[in-house]
Amino acid sequence: HAARIVSDARAITVPTQLLLSGSDWVVRHGPQHDFFVNLGSRVKERHVLPGFFHDTLGERDRAKALDLIRPFIEGQFASPAEAIDLKQADIAGYTRDEADRLASPLDLLSPRGLYWAMSRAFIRIGSWFSRGMKIGVGTGFDSGSTLDHVYENEARGLGPIGRMVDRTFLDAIGWRGIRQRKLNLEELIGSALATLKAAGRPGHIIDIAAGHGRYVLDAVGKSAEQPASVRLQDYSDINVELGRKLIADRQLPAGVSFRRADAFDDAGLAALNPAPDLAIVSGLYELFSDNALIARSLGGLAQAMQPGSLLIYTNQPWHPQLEMIARSLTSHRGGQAWVMRRRTQAEMDQLVEAAGFEKLDQRIDQWG
Repeated sequence: HAARIVSDARAITVPTQLLLSGSDWVVRHGPQHDFFVNLGSRVKERHVLPGFFHDTLGERDRAKALDLIRPFIEGQFASPAEAIDLKQADIAGYTRDEADRLASPLDLLSPRGLYWAMSRAFIRIGSWFSRGMKIGVGTGFDSGSTLDHVYENEARGLGPIGRMVDRTFLDAIGWRGIRQRKLNLEELIGSALATLKAAGRPGHIIDIAAGHGRYVLDAVGKSAEQPASVRLQDYSDINVELGRKLIADRQLPAGVSFRRADAFDDAGLAALNPAPDLAIVSGLYELFSDNALIARSLGGLAQAMQPGSLLIYTNQPWHPQLEMIARSLTSHRGGQAWVMRRRTQAEMDQLVEAAGFEKLDQRIDQWG
């Protein structure tokens, strides 16, 4: 986590003051200076205090540190720094630069080019044995079919070797994060339904890009409060077909339905009837770097939803395997490379707020 904070400090845009003890033998100075350089704050200060040991504010001469802290804090209250507008970070921003680097091809004969070519070859070979890799190669590693296999978390493949390879695939850090995301969604969906019930709302649910819909159906099945209706949508015909099969296999009532629709069709979302009391957008916005698309989708939902309705959405501010994904895995969009542009949490929060929503709560997995 400390390494992440240093490398991803551009995500921090609030005014920041950094005090370093000049004679600290417990922690290294290098990462602290790297952290300061990487900070995305427009207002930032760095002070090295000579002769100070590890406990900066417990030192004999701590008054020197407090004399730096006091005017900095008072200055922020006297003249608060204007928040940085991140809604255009998809056009110019450090995560845009990162995504552009990942999308740039490598010289095939360079060491890195050879390394990632071998990685792609291993995945192709693995798809002969592993069920998950086969689904990923066939439909895209970001597809609803791949995610449904990840959610099930049951190793399948050709014999014992295939199951072993599939277990290795399923235990990748990204897929562990996806499964924790499912648990977070289930918790929040359950608490949202309880909140709506307490407010006398019927609890009409819409998921605008549900994949196969497993996480929503599992969440509703575990909830003490049952919704008035559950409408699942997806753009993929395969997802709609398999989602309907999942509904039929569970023998769910007619109030649970699945249809084909575009999650970025703002007019279609605005015309939703009945108006959703709870809207869910999971694993969608992370796949598209264009903020105008996200704003259109959120705007359509905002038009459809009444005051007091709830929105649950996901975001990916961090991923430790971005290069592996971009260089080795394919997406559902015609087998293109799966290059993801991260959105910092502040950027995502601003997009949601601009659509008219007020943020109430947040969950994050233990890997960030």
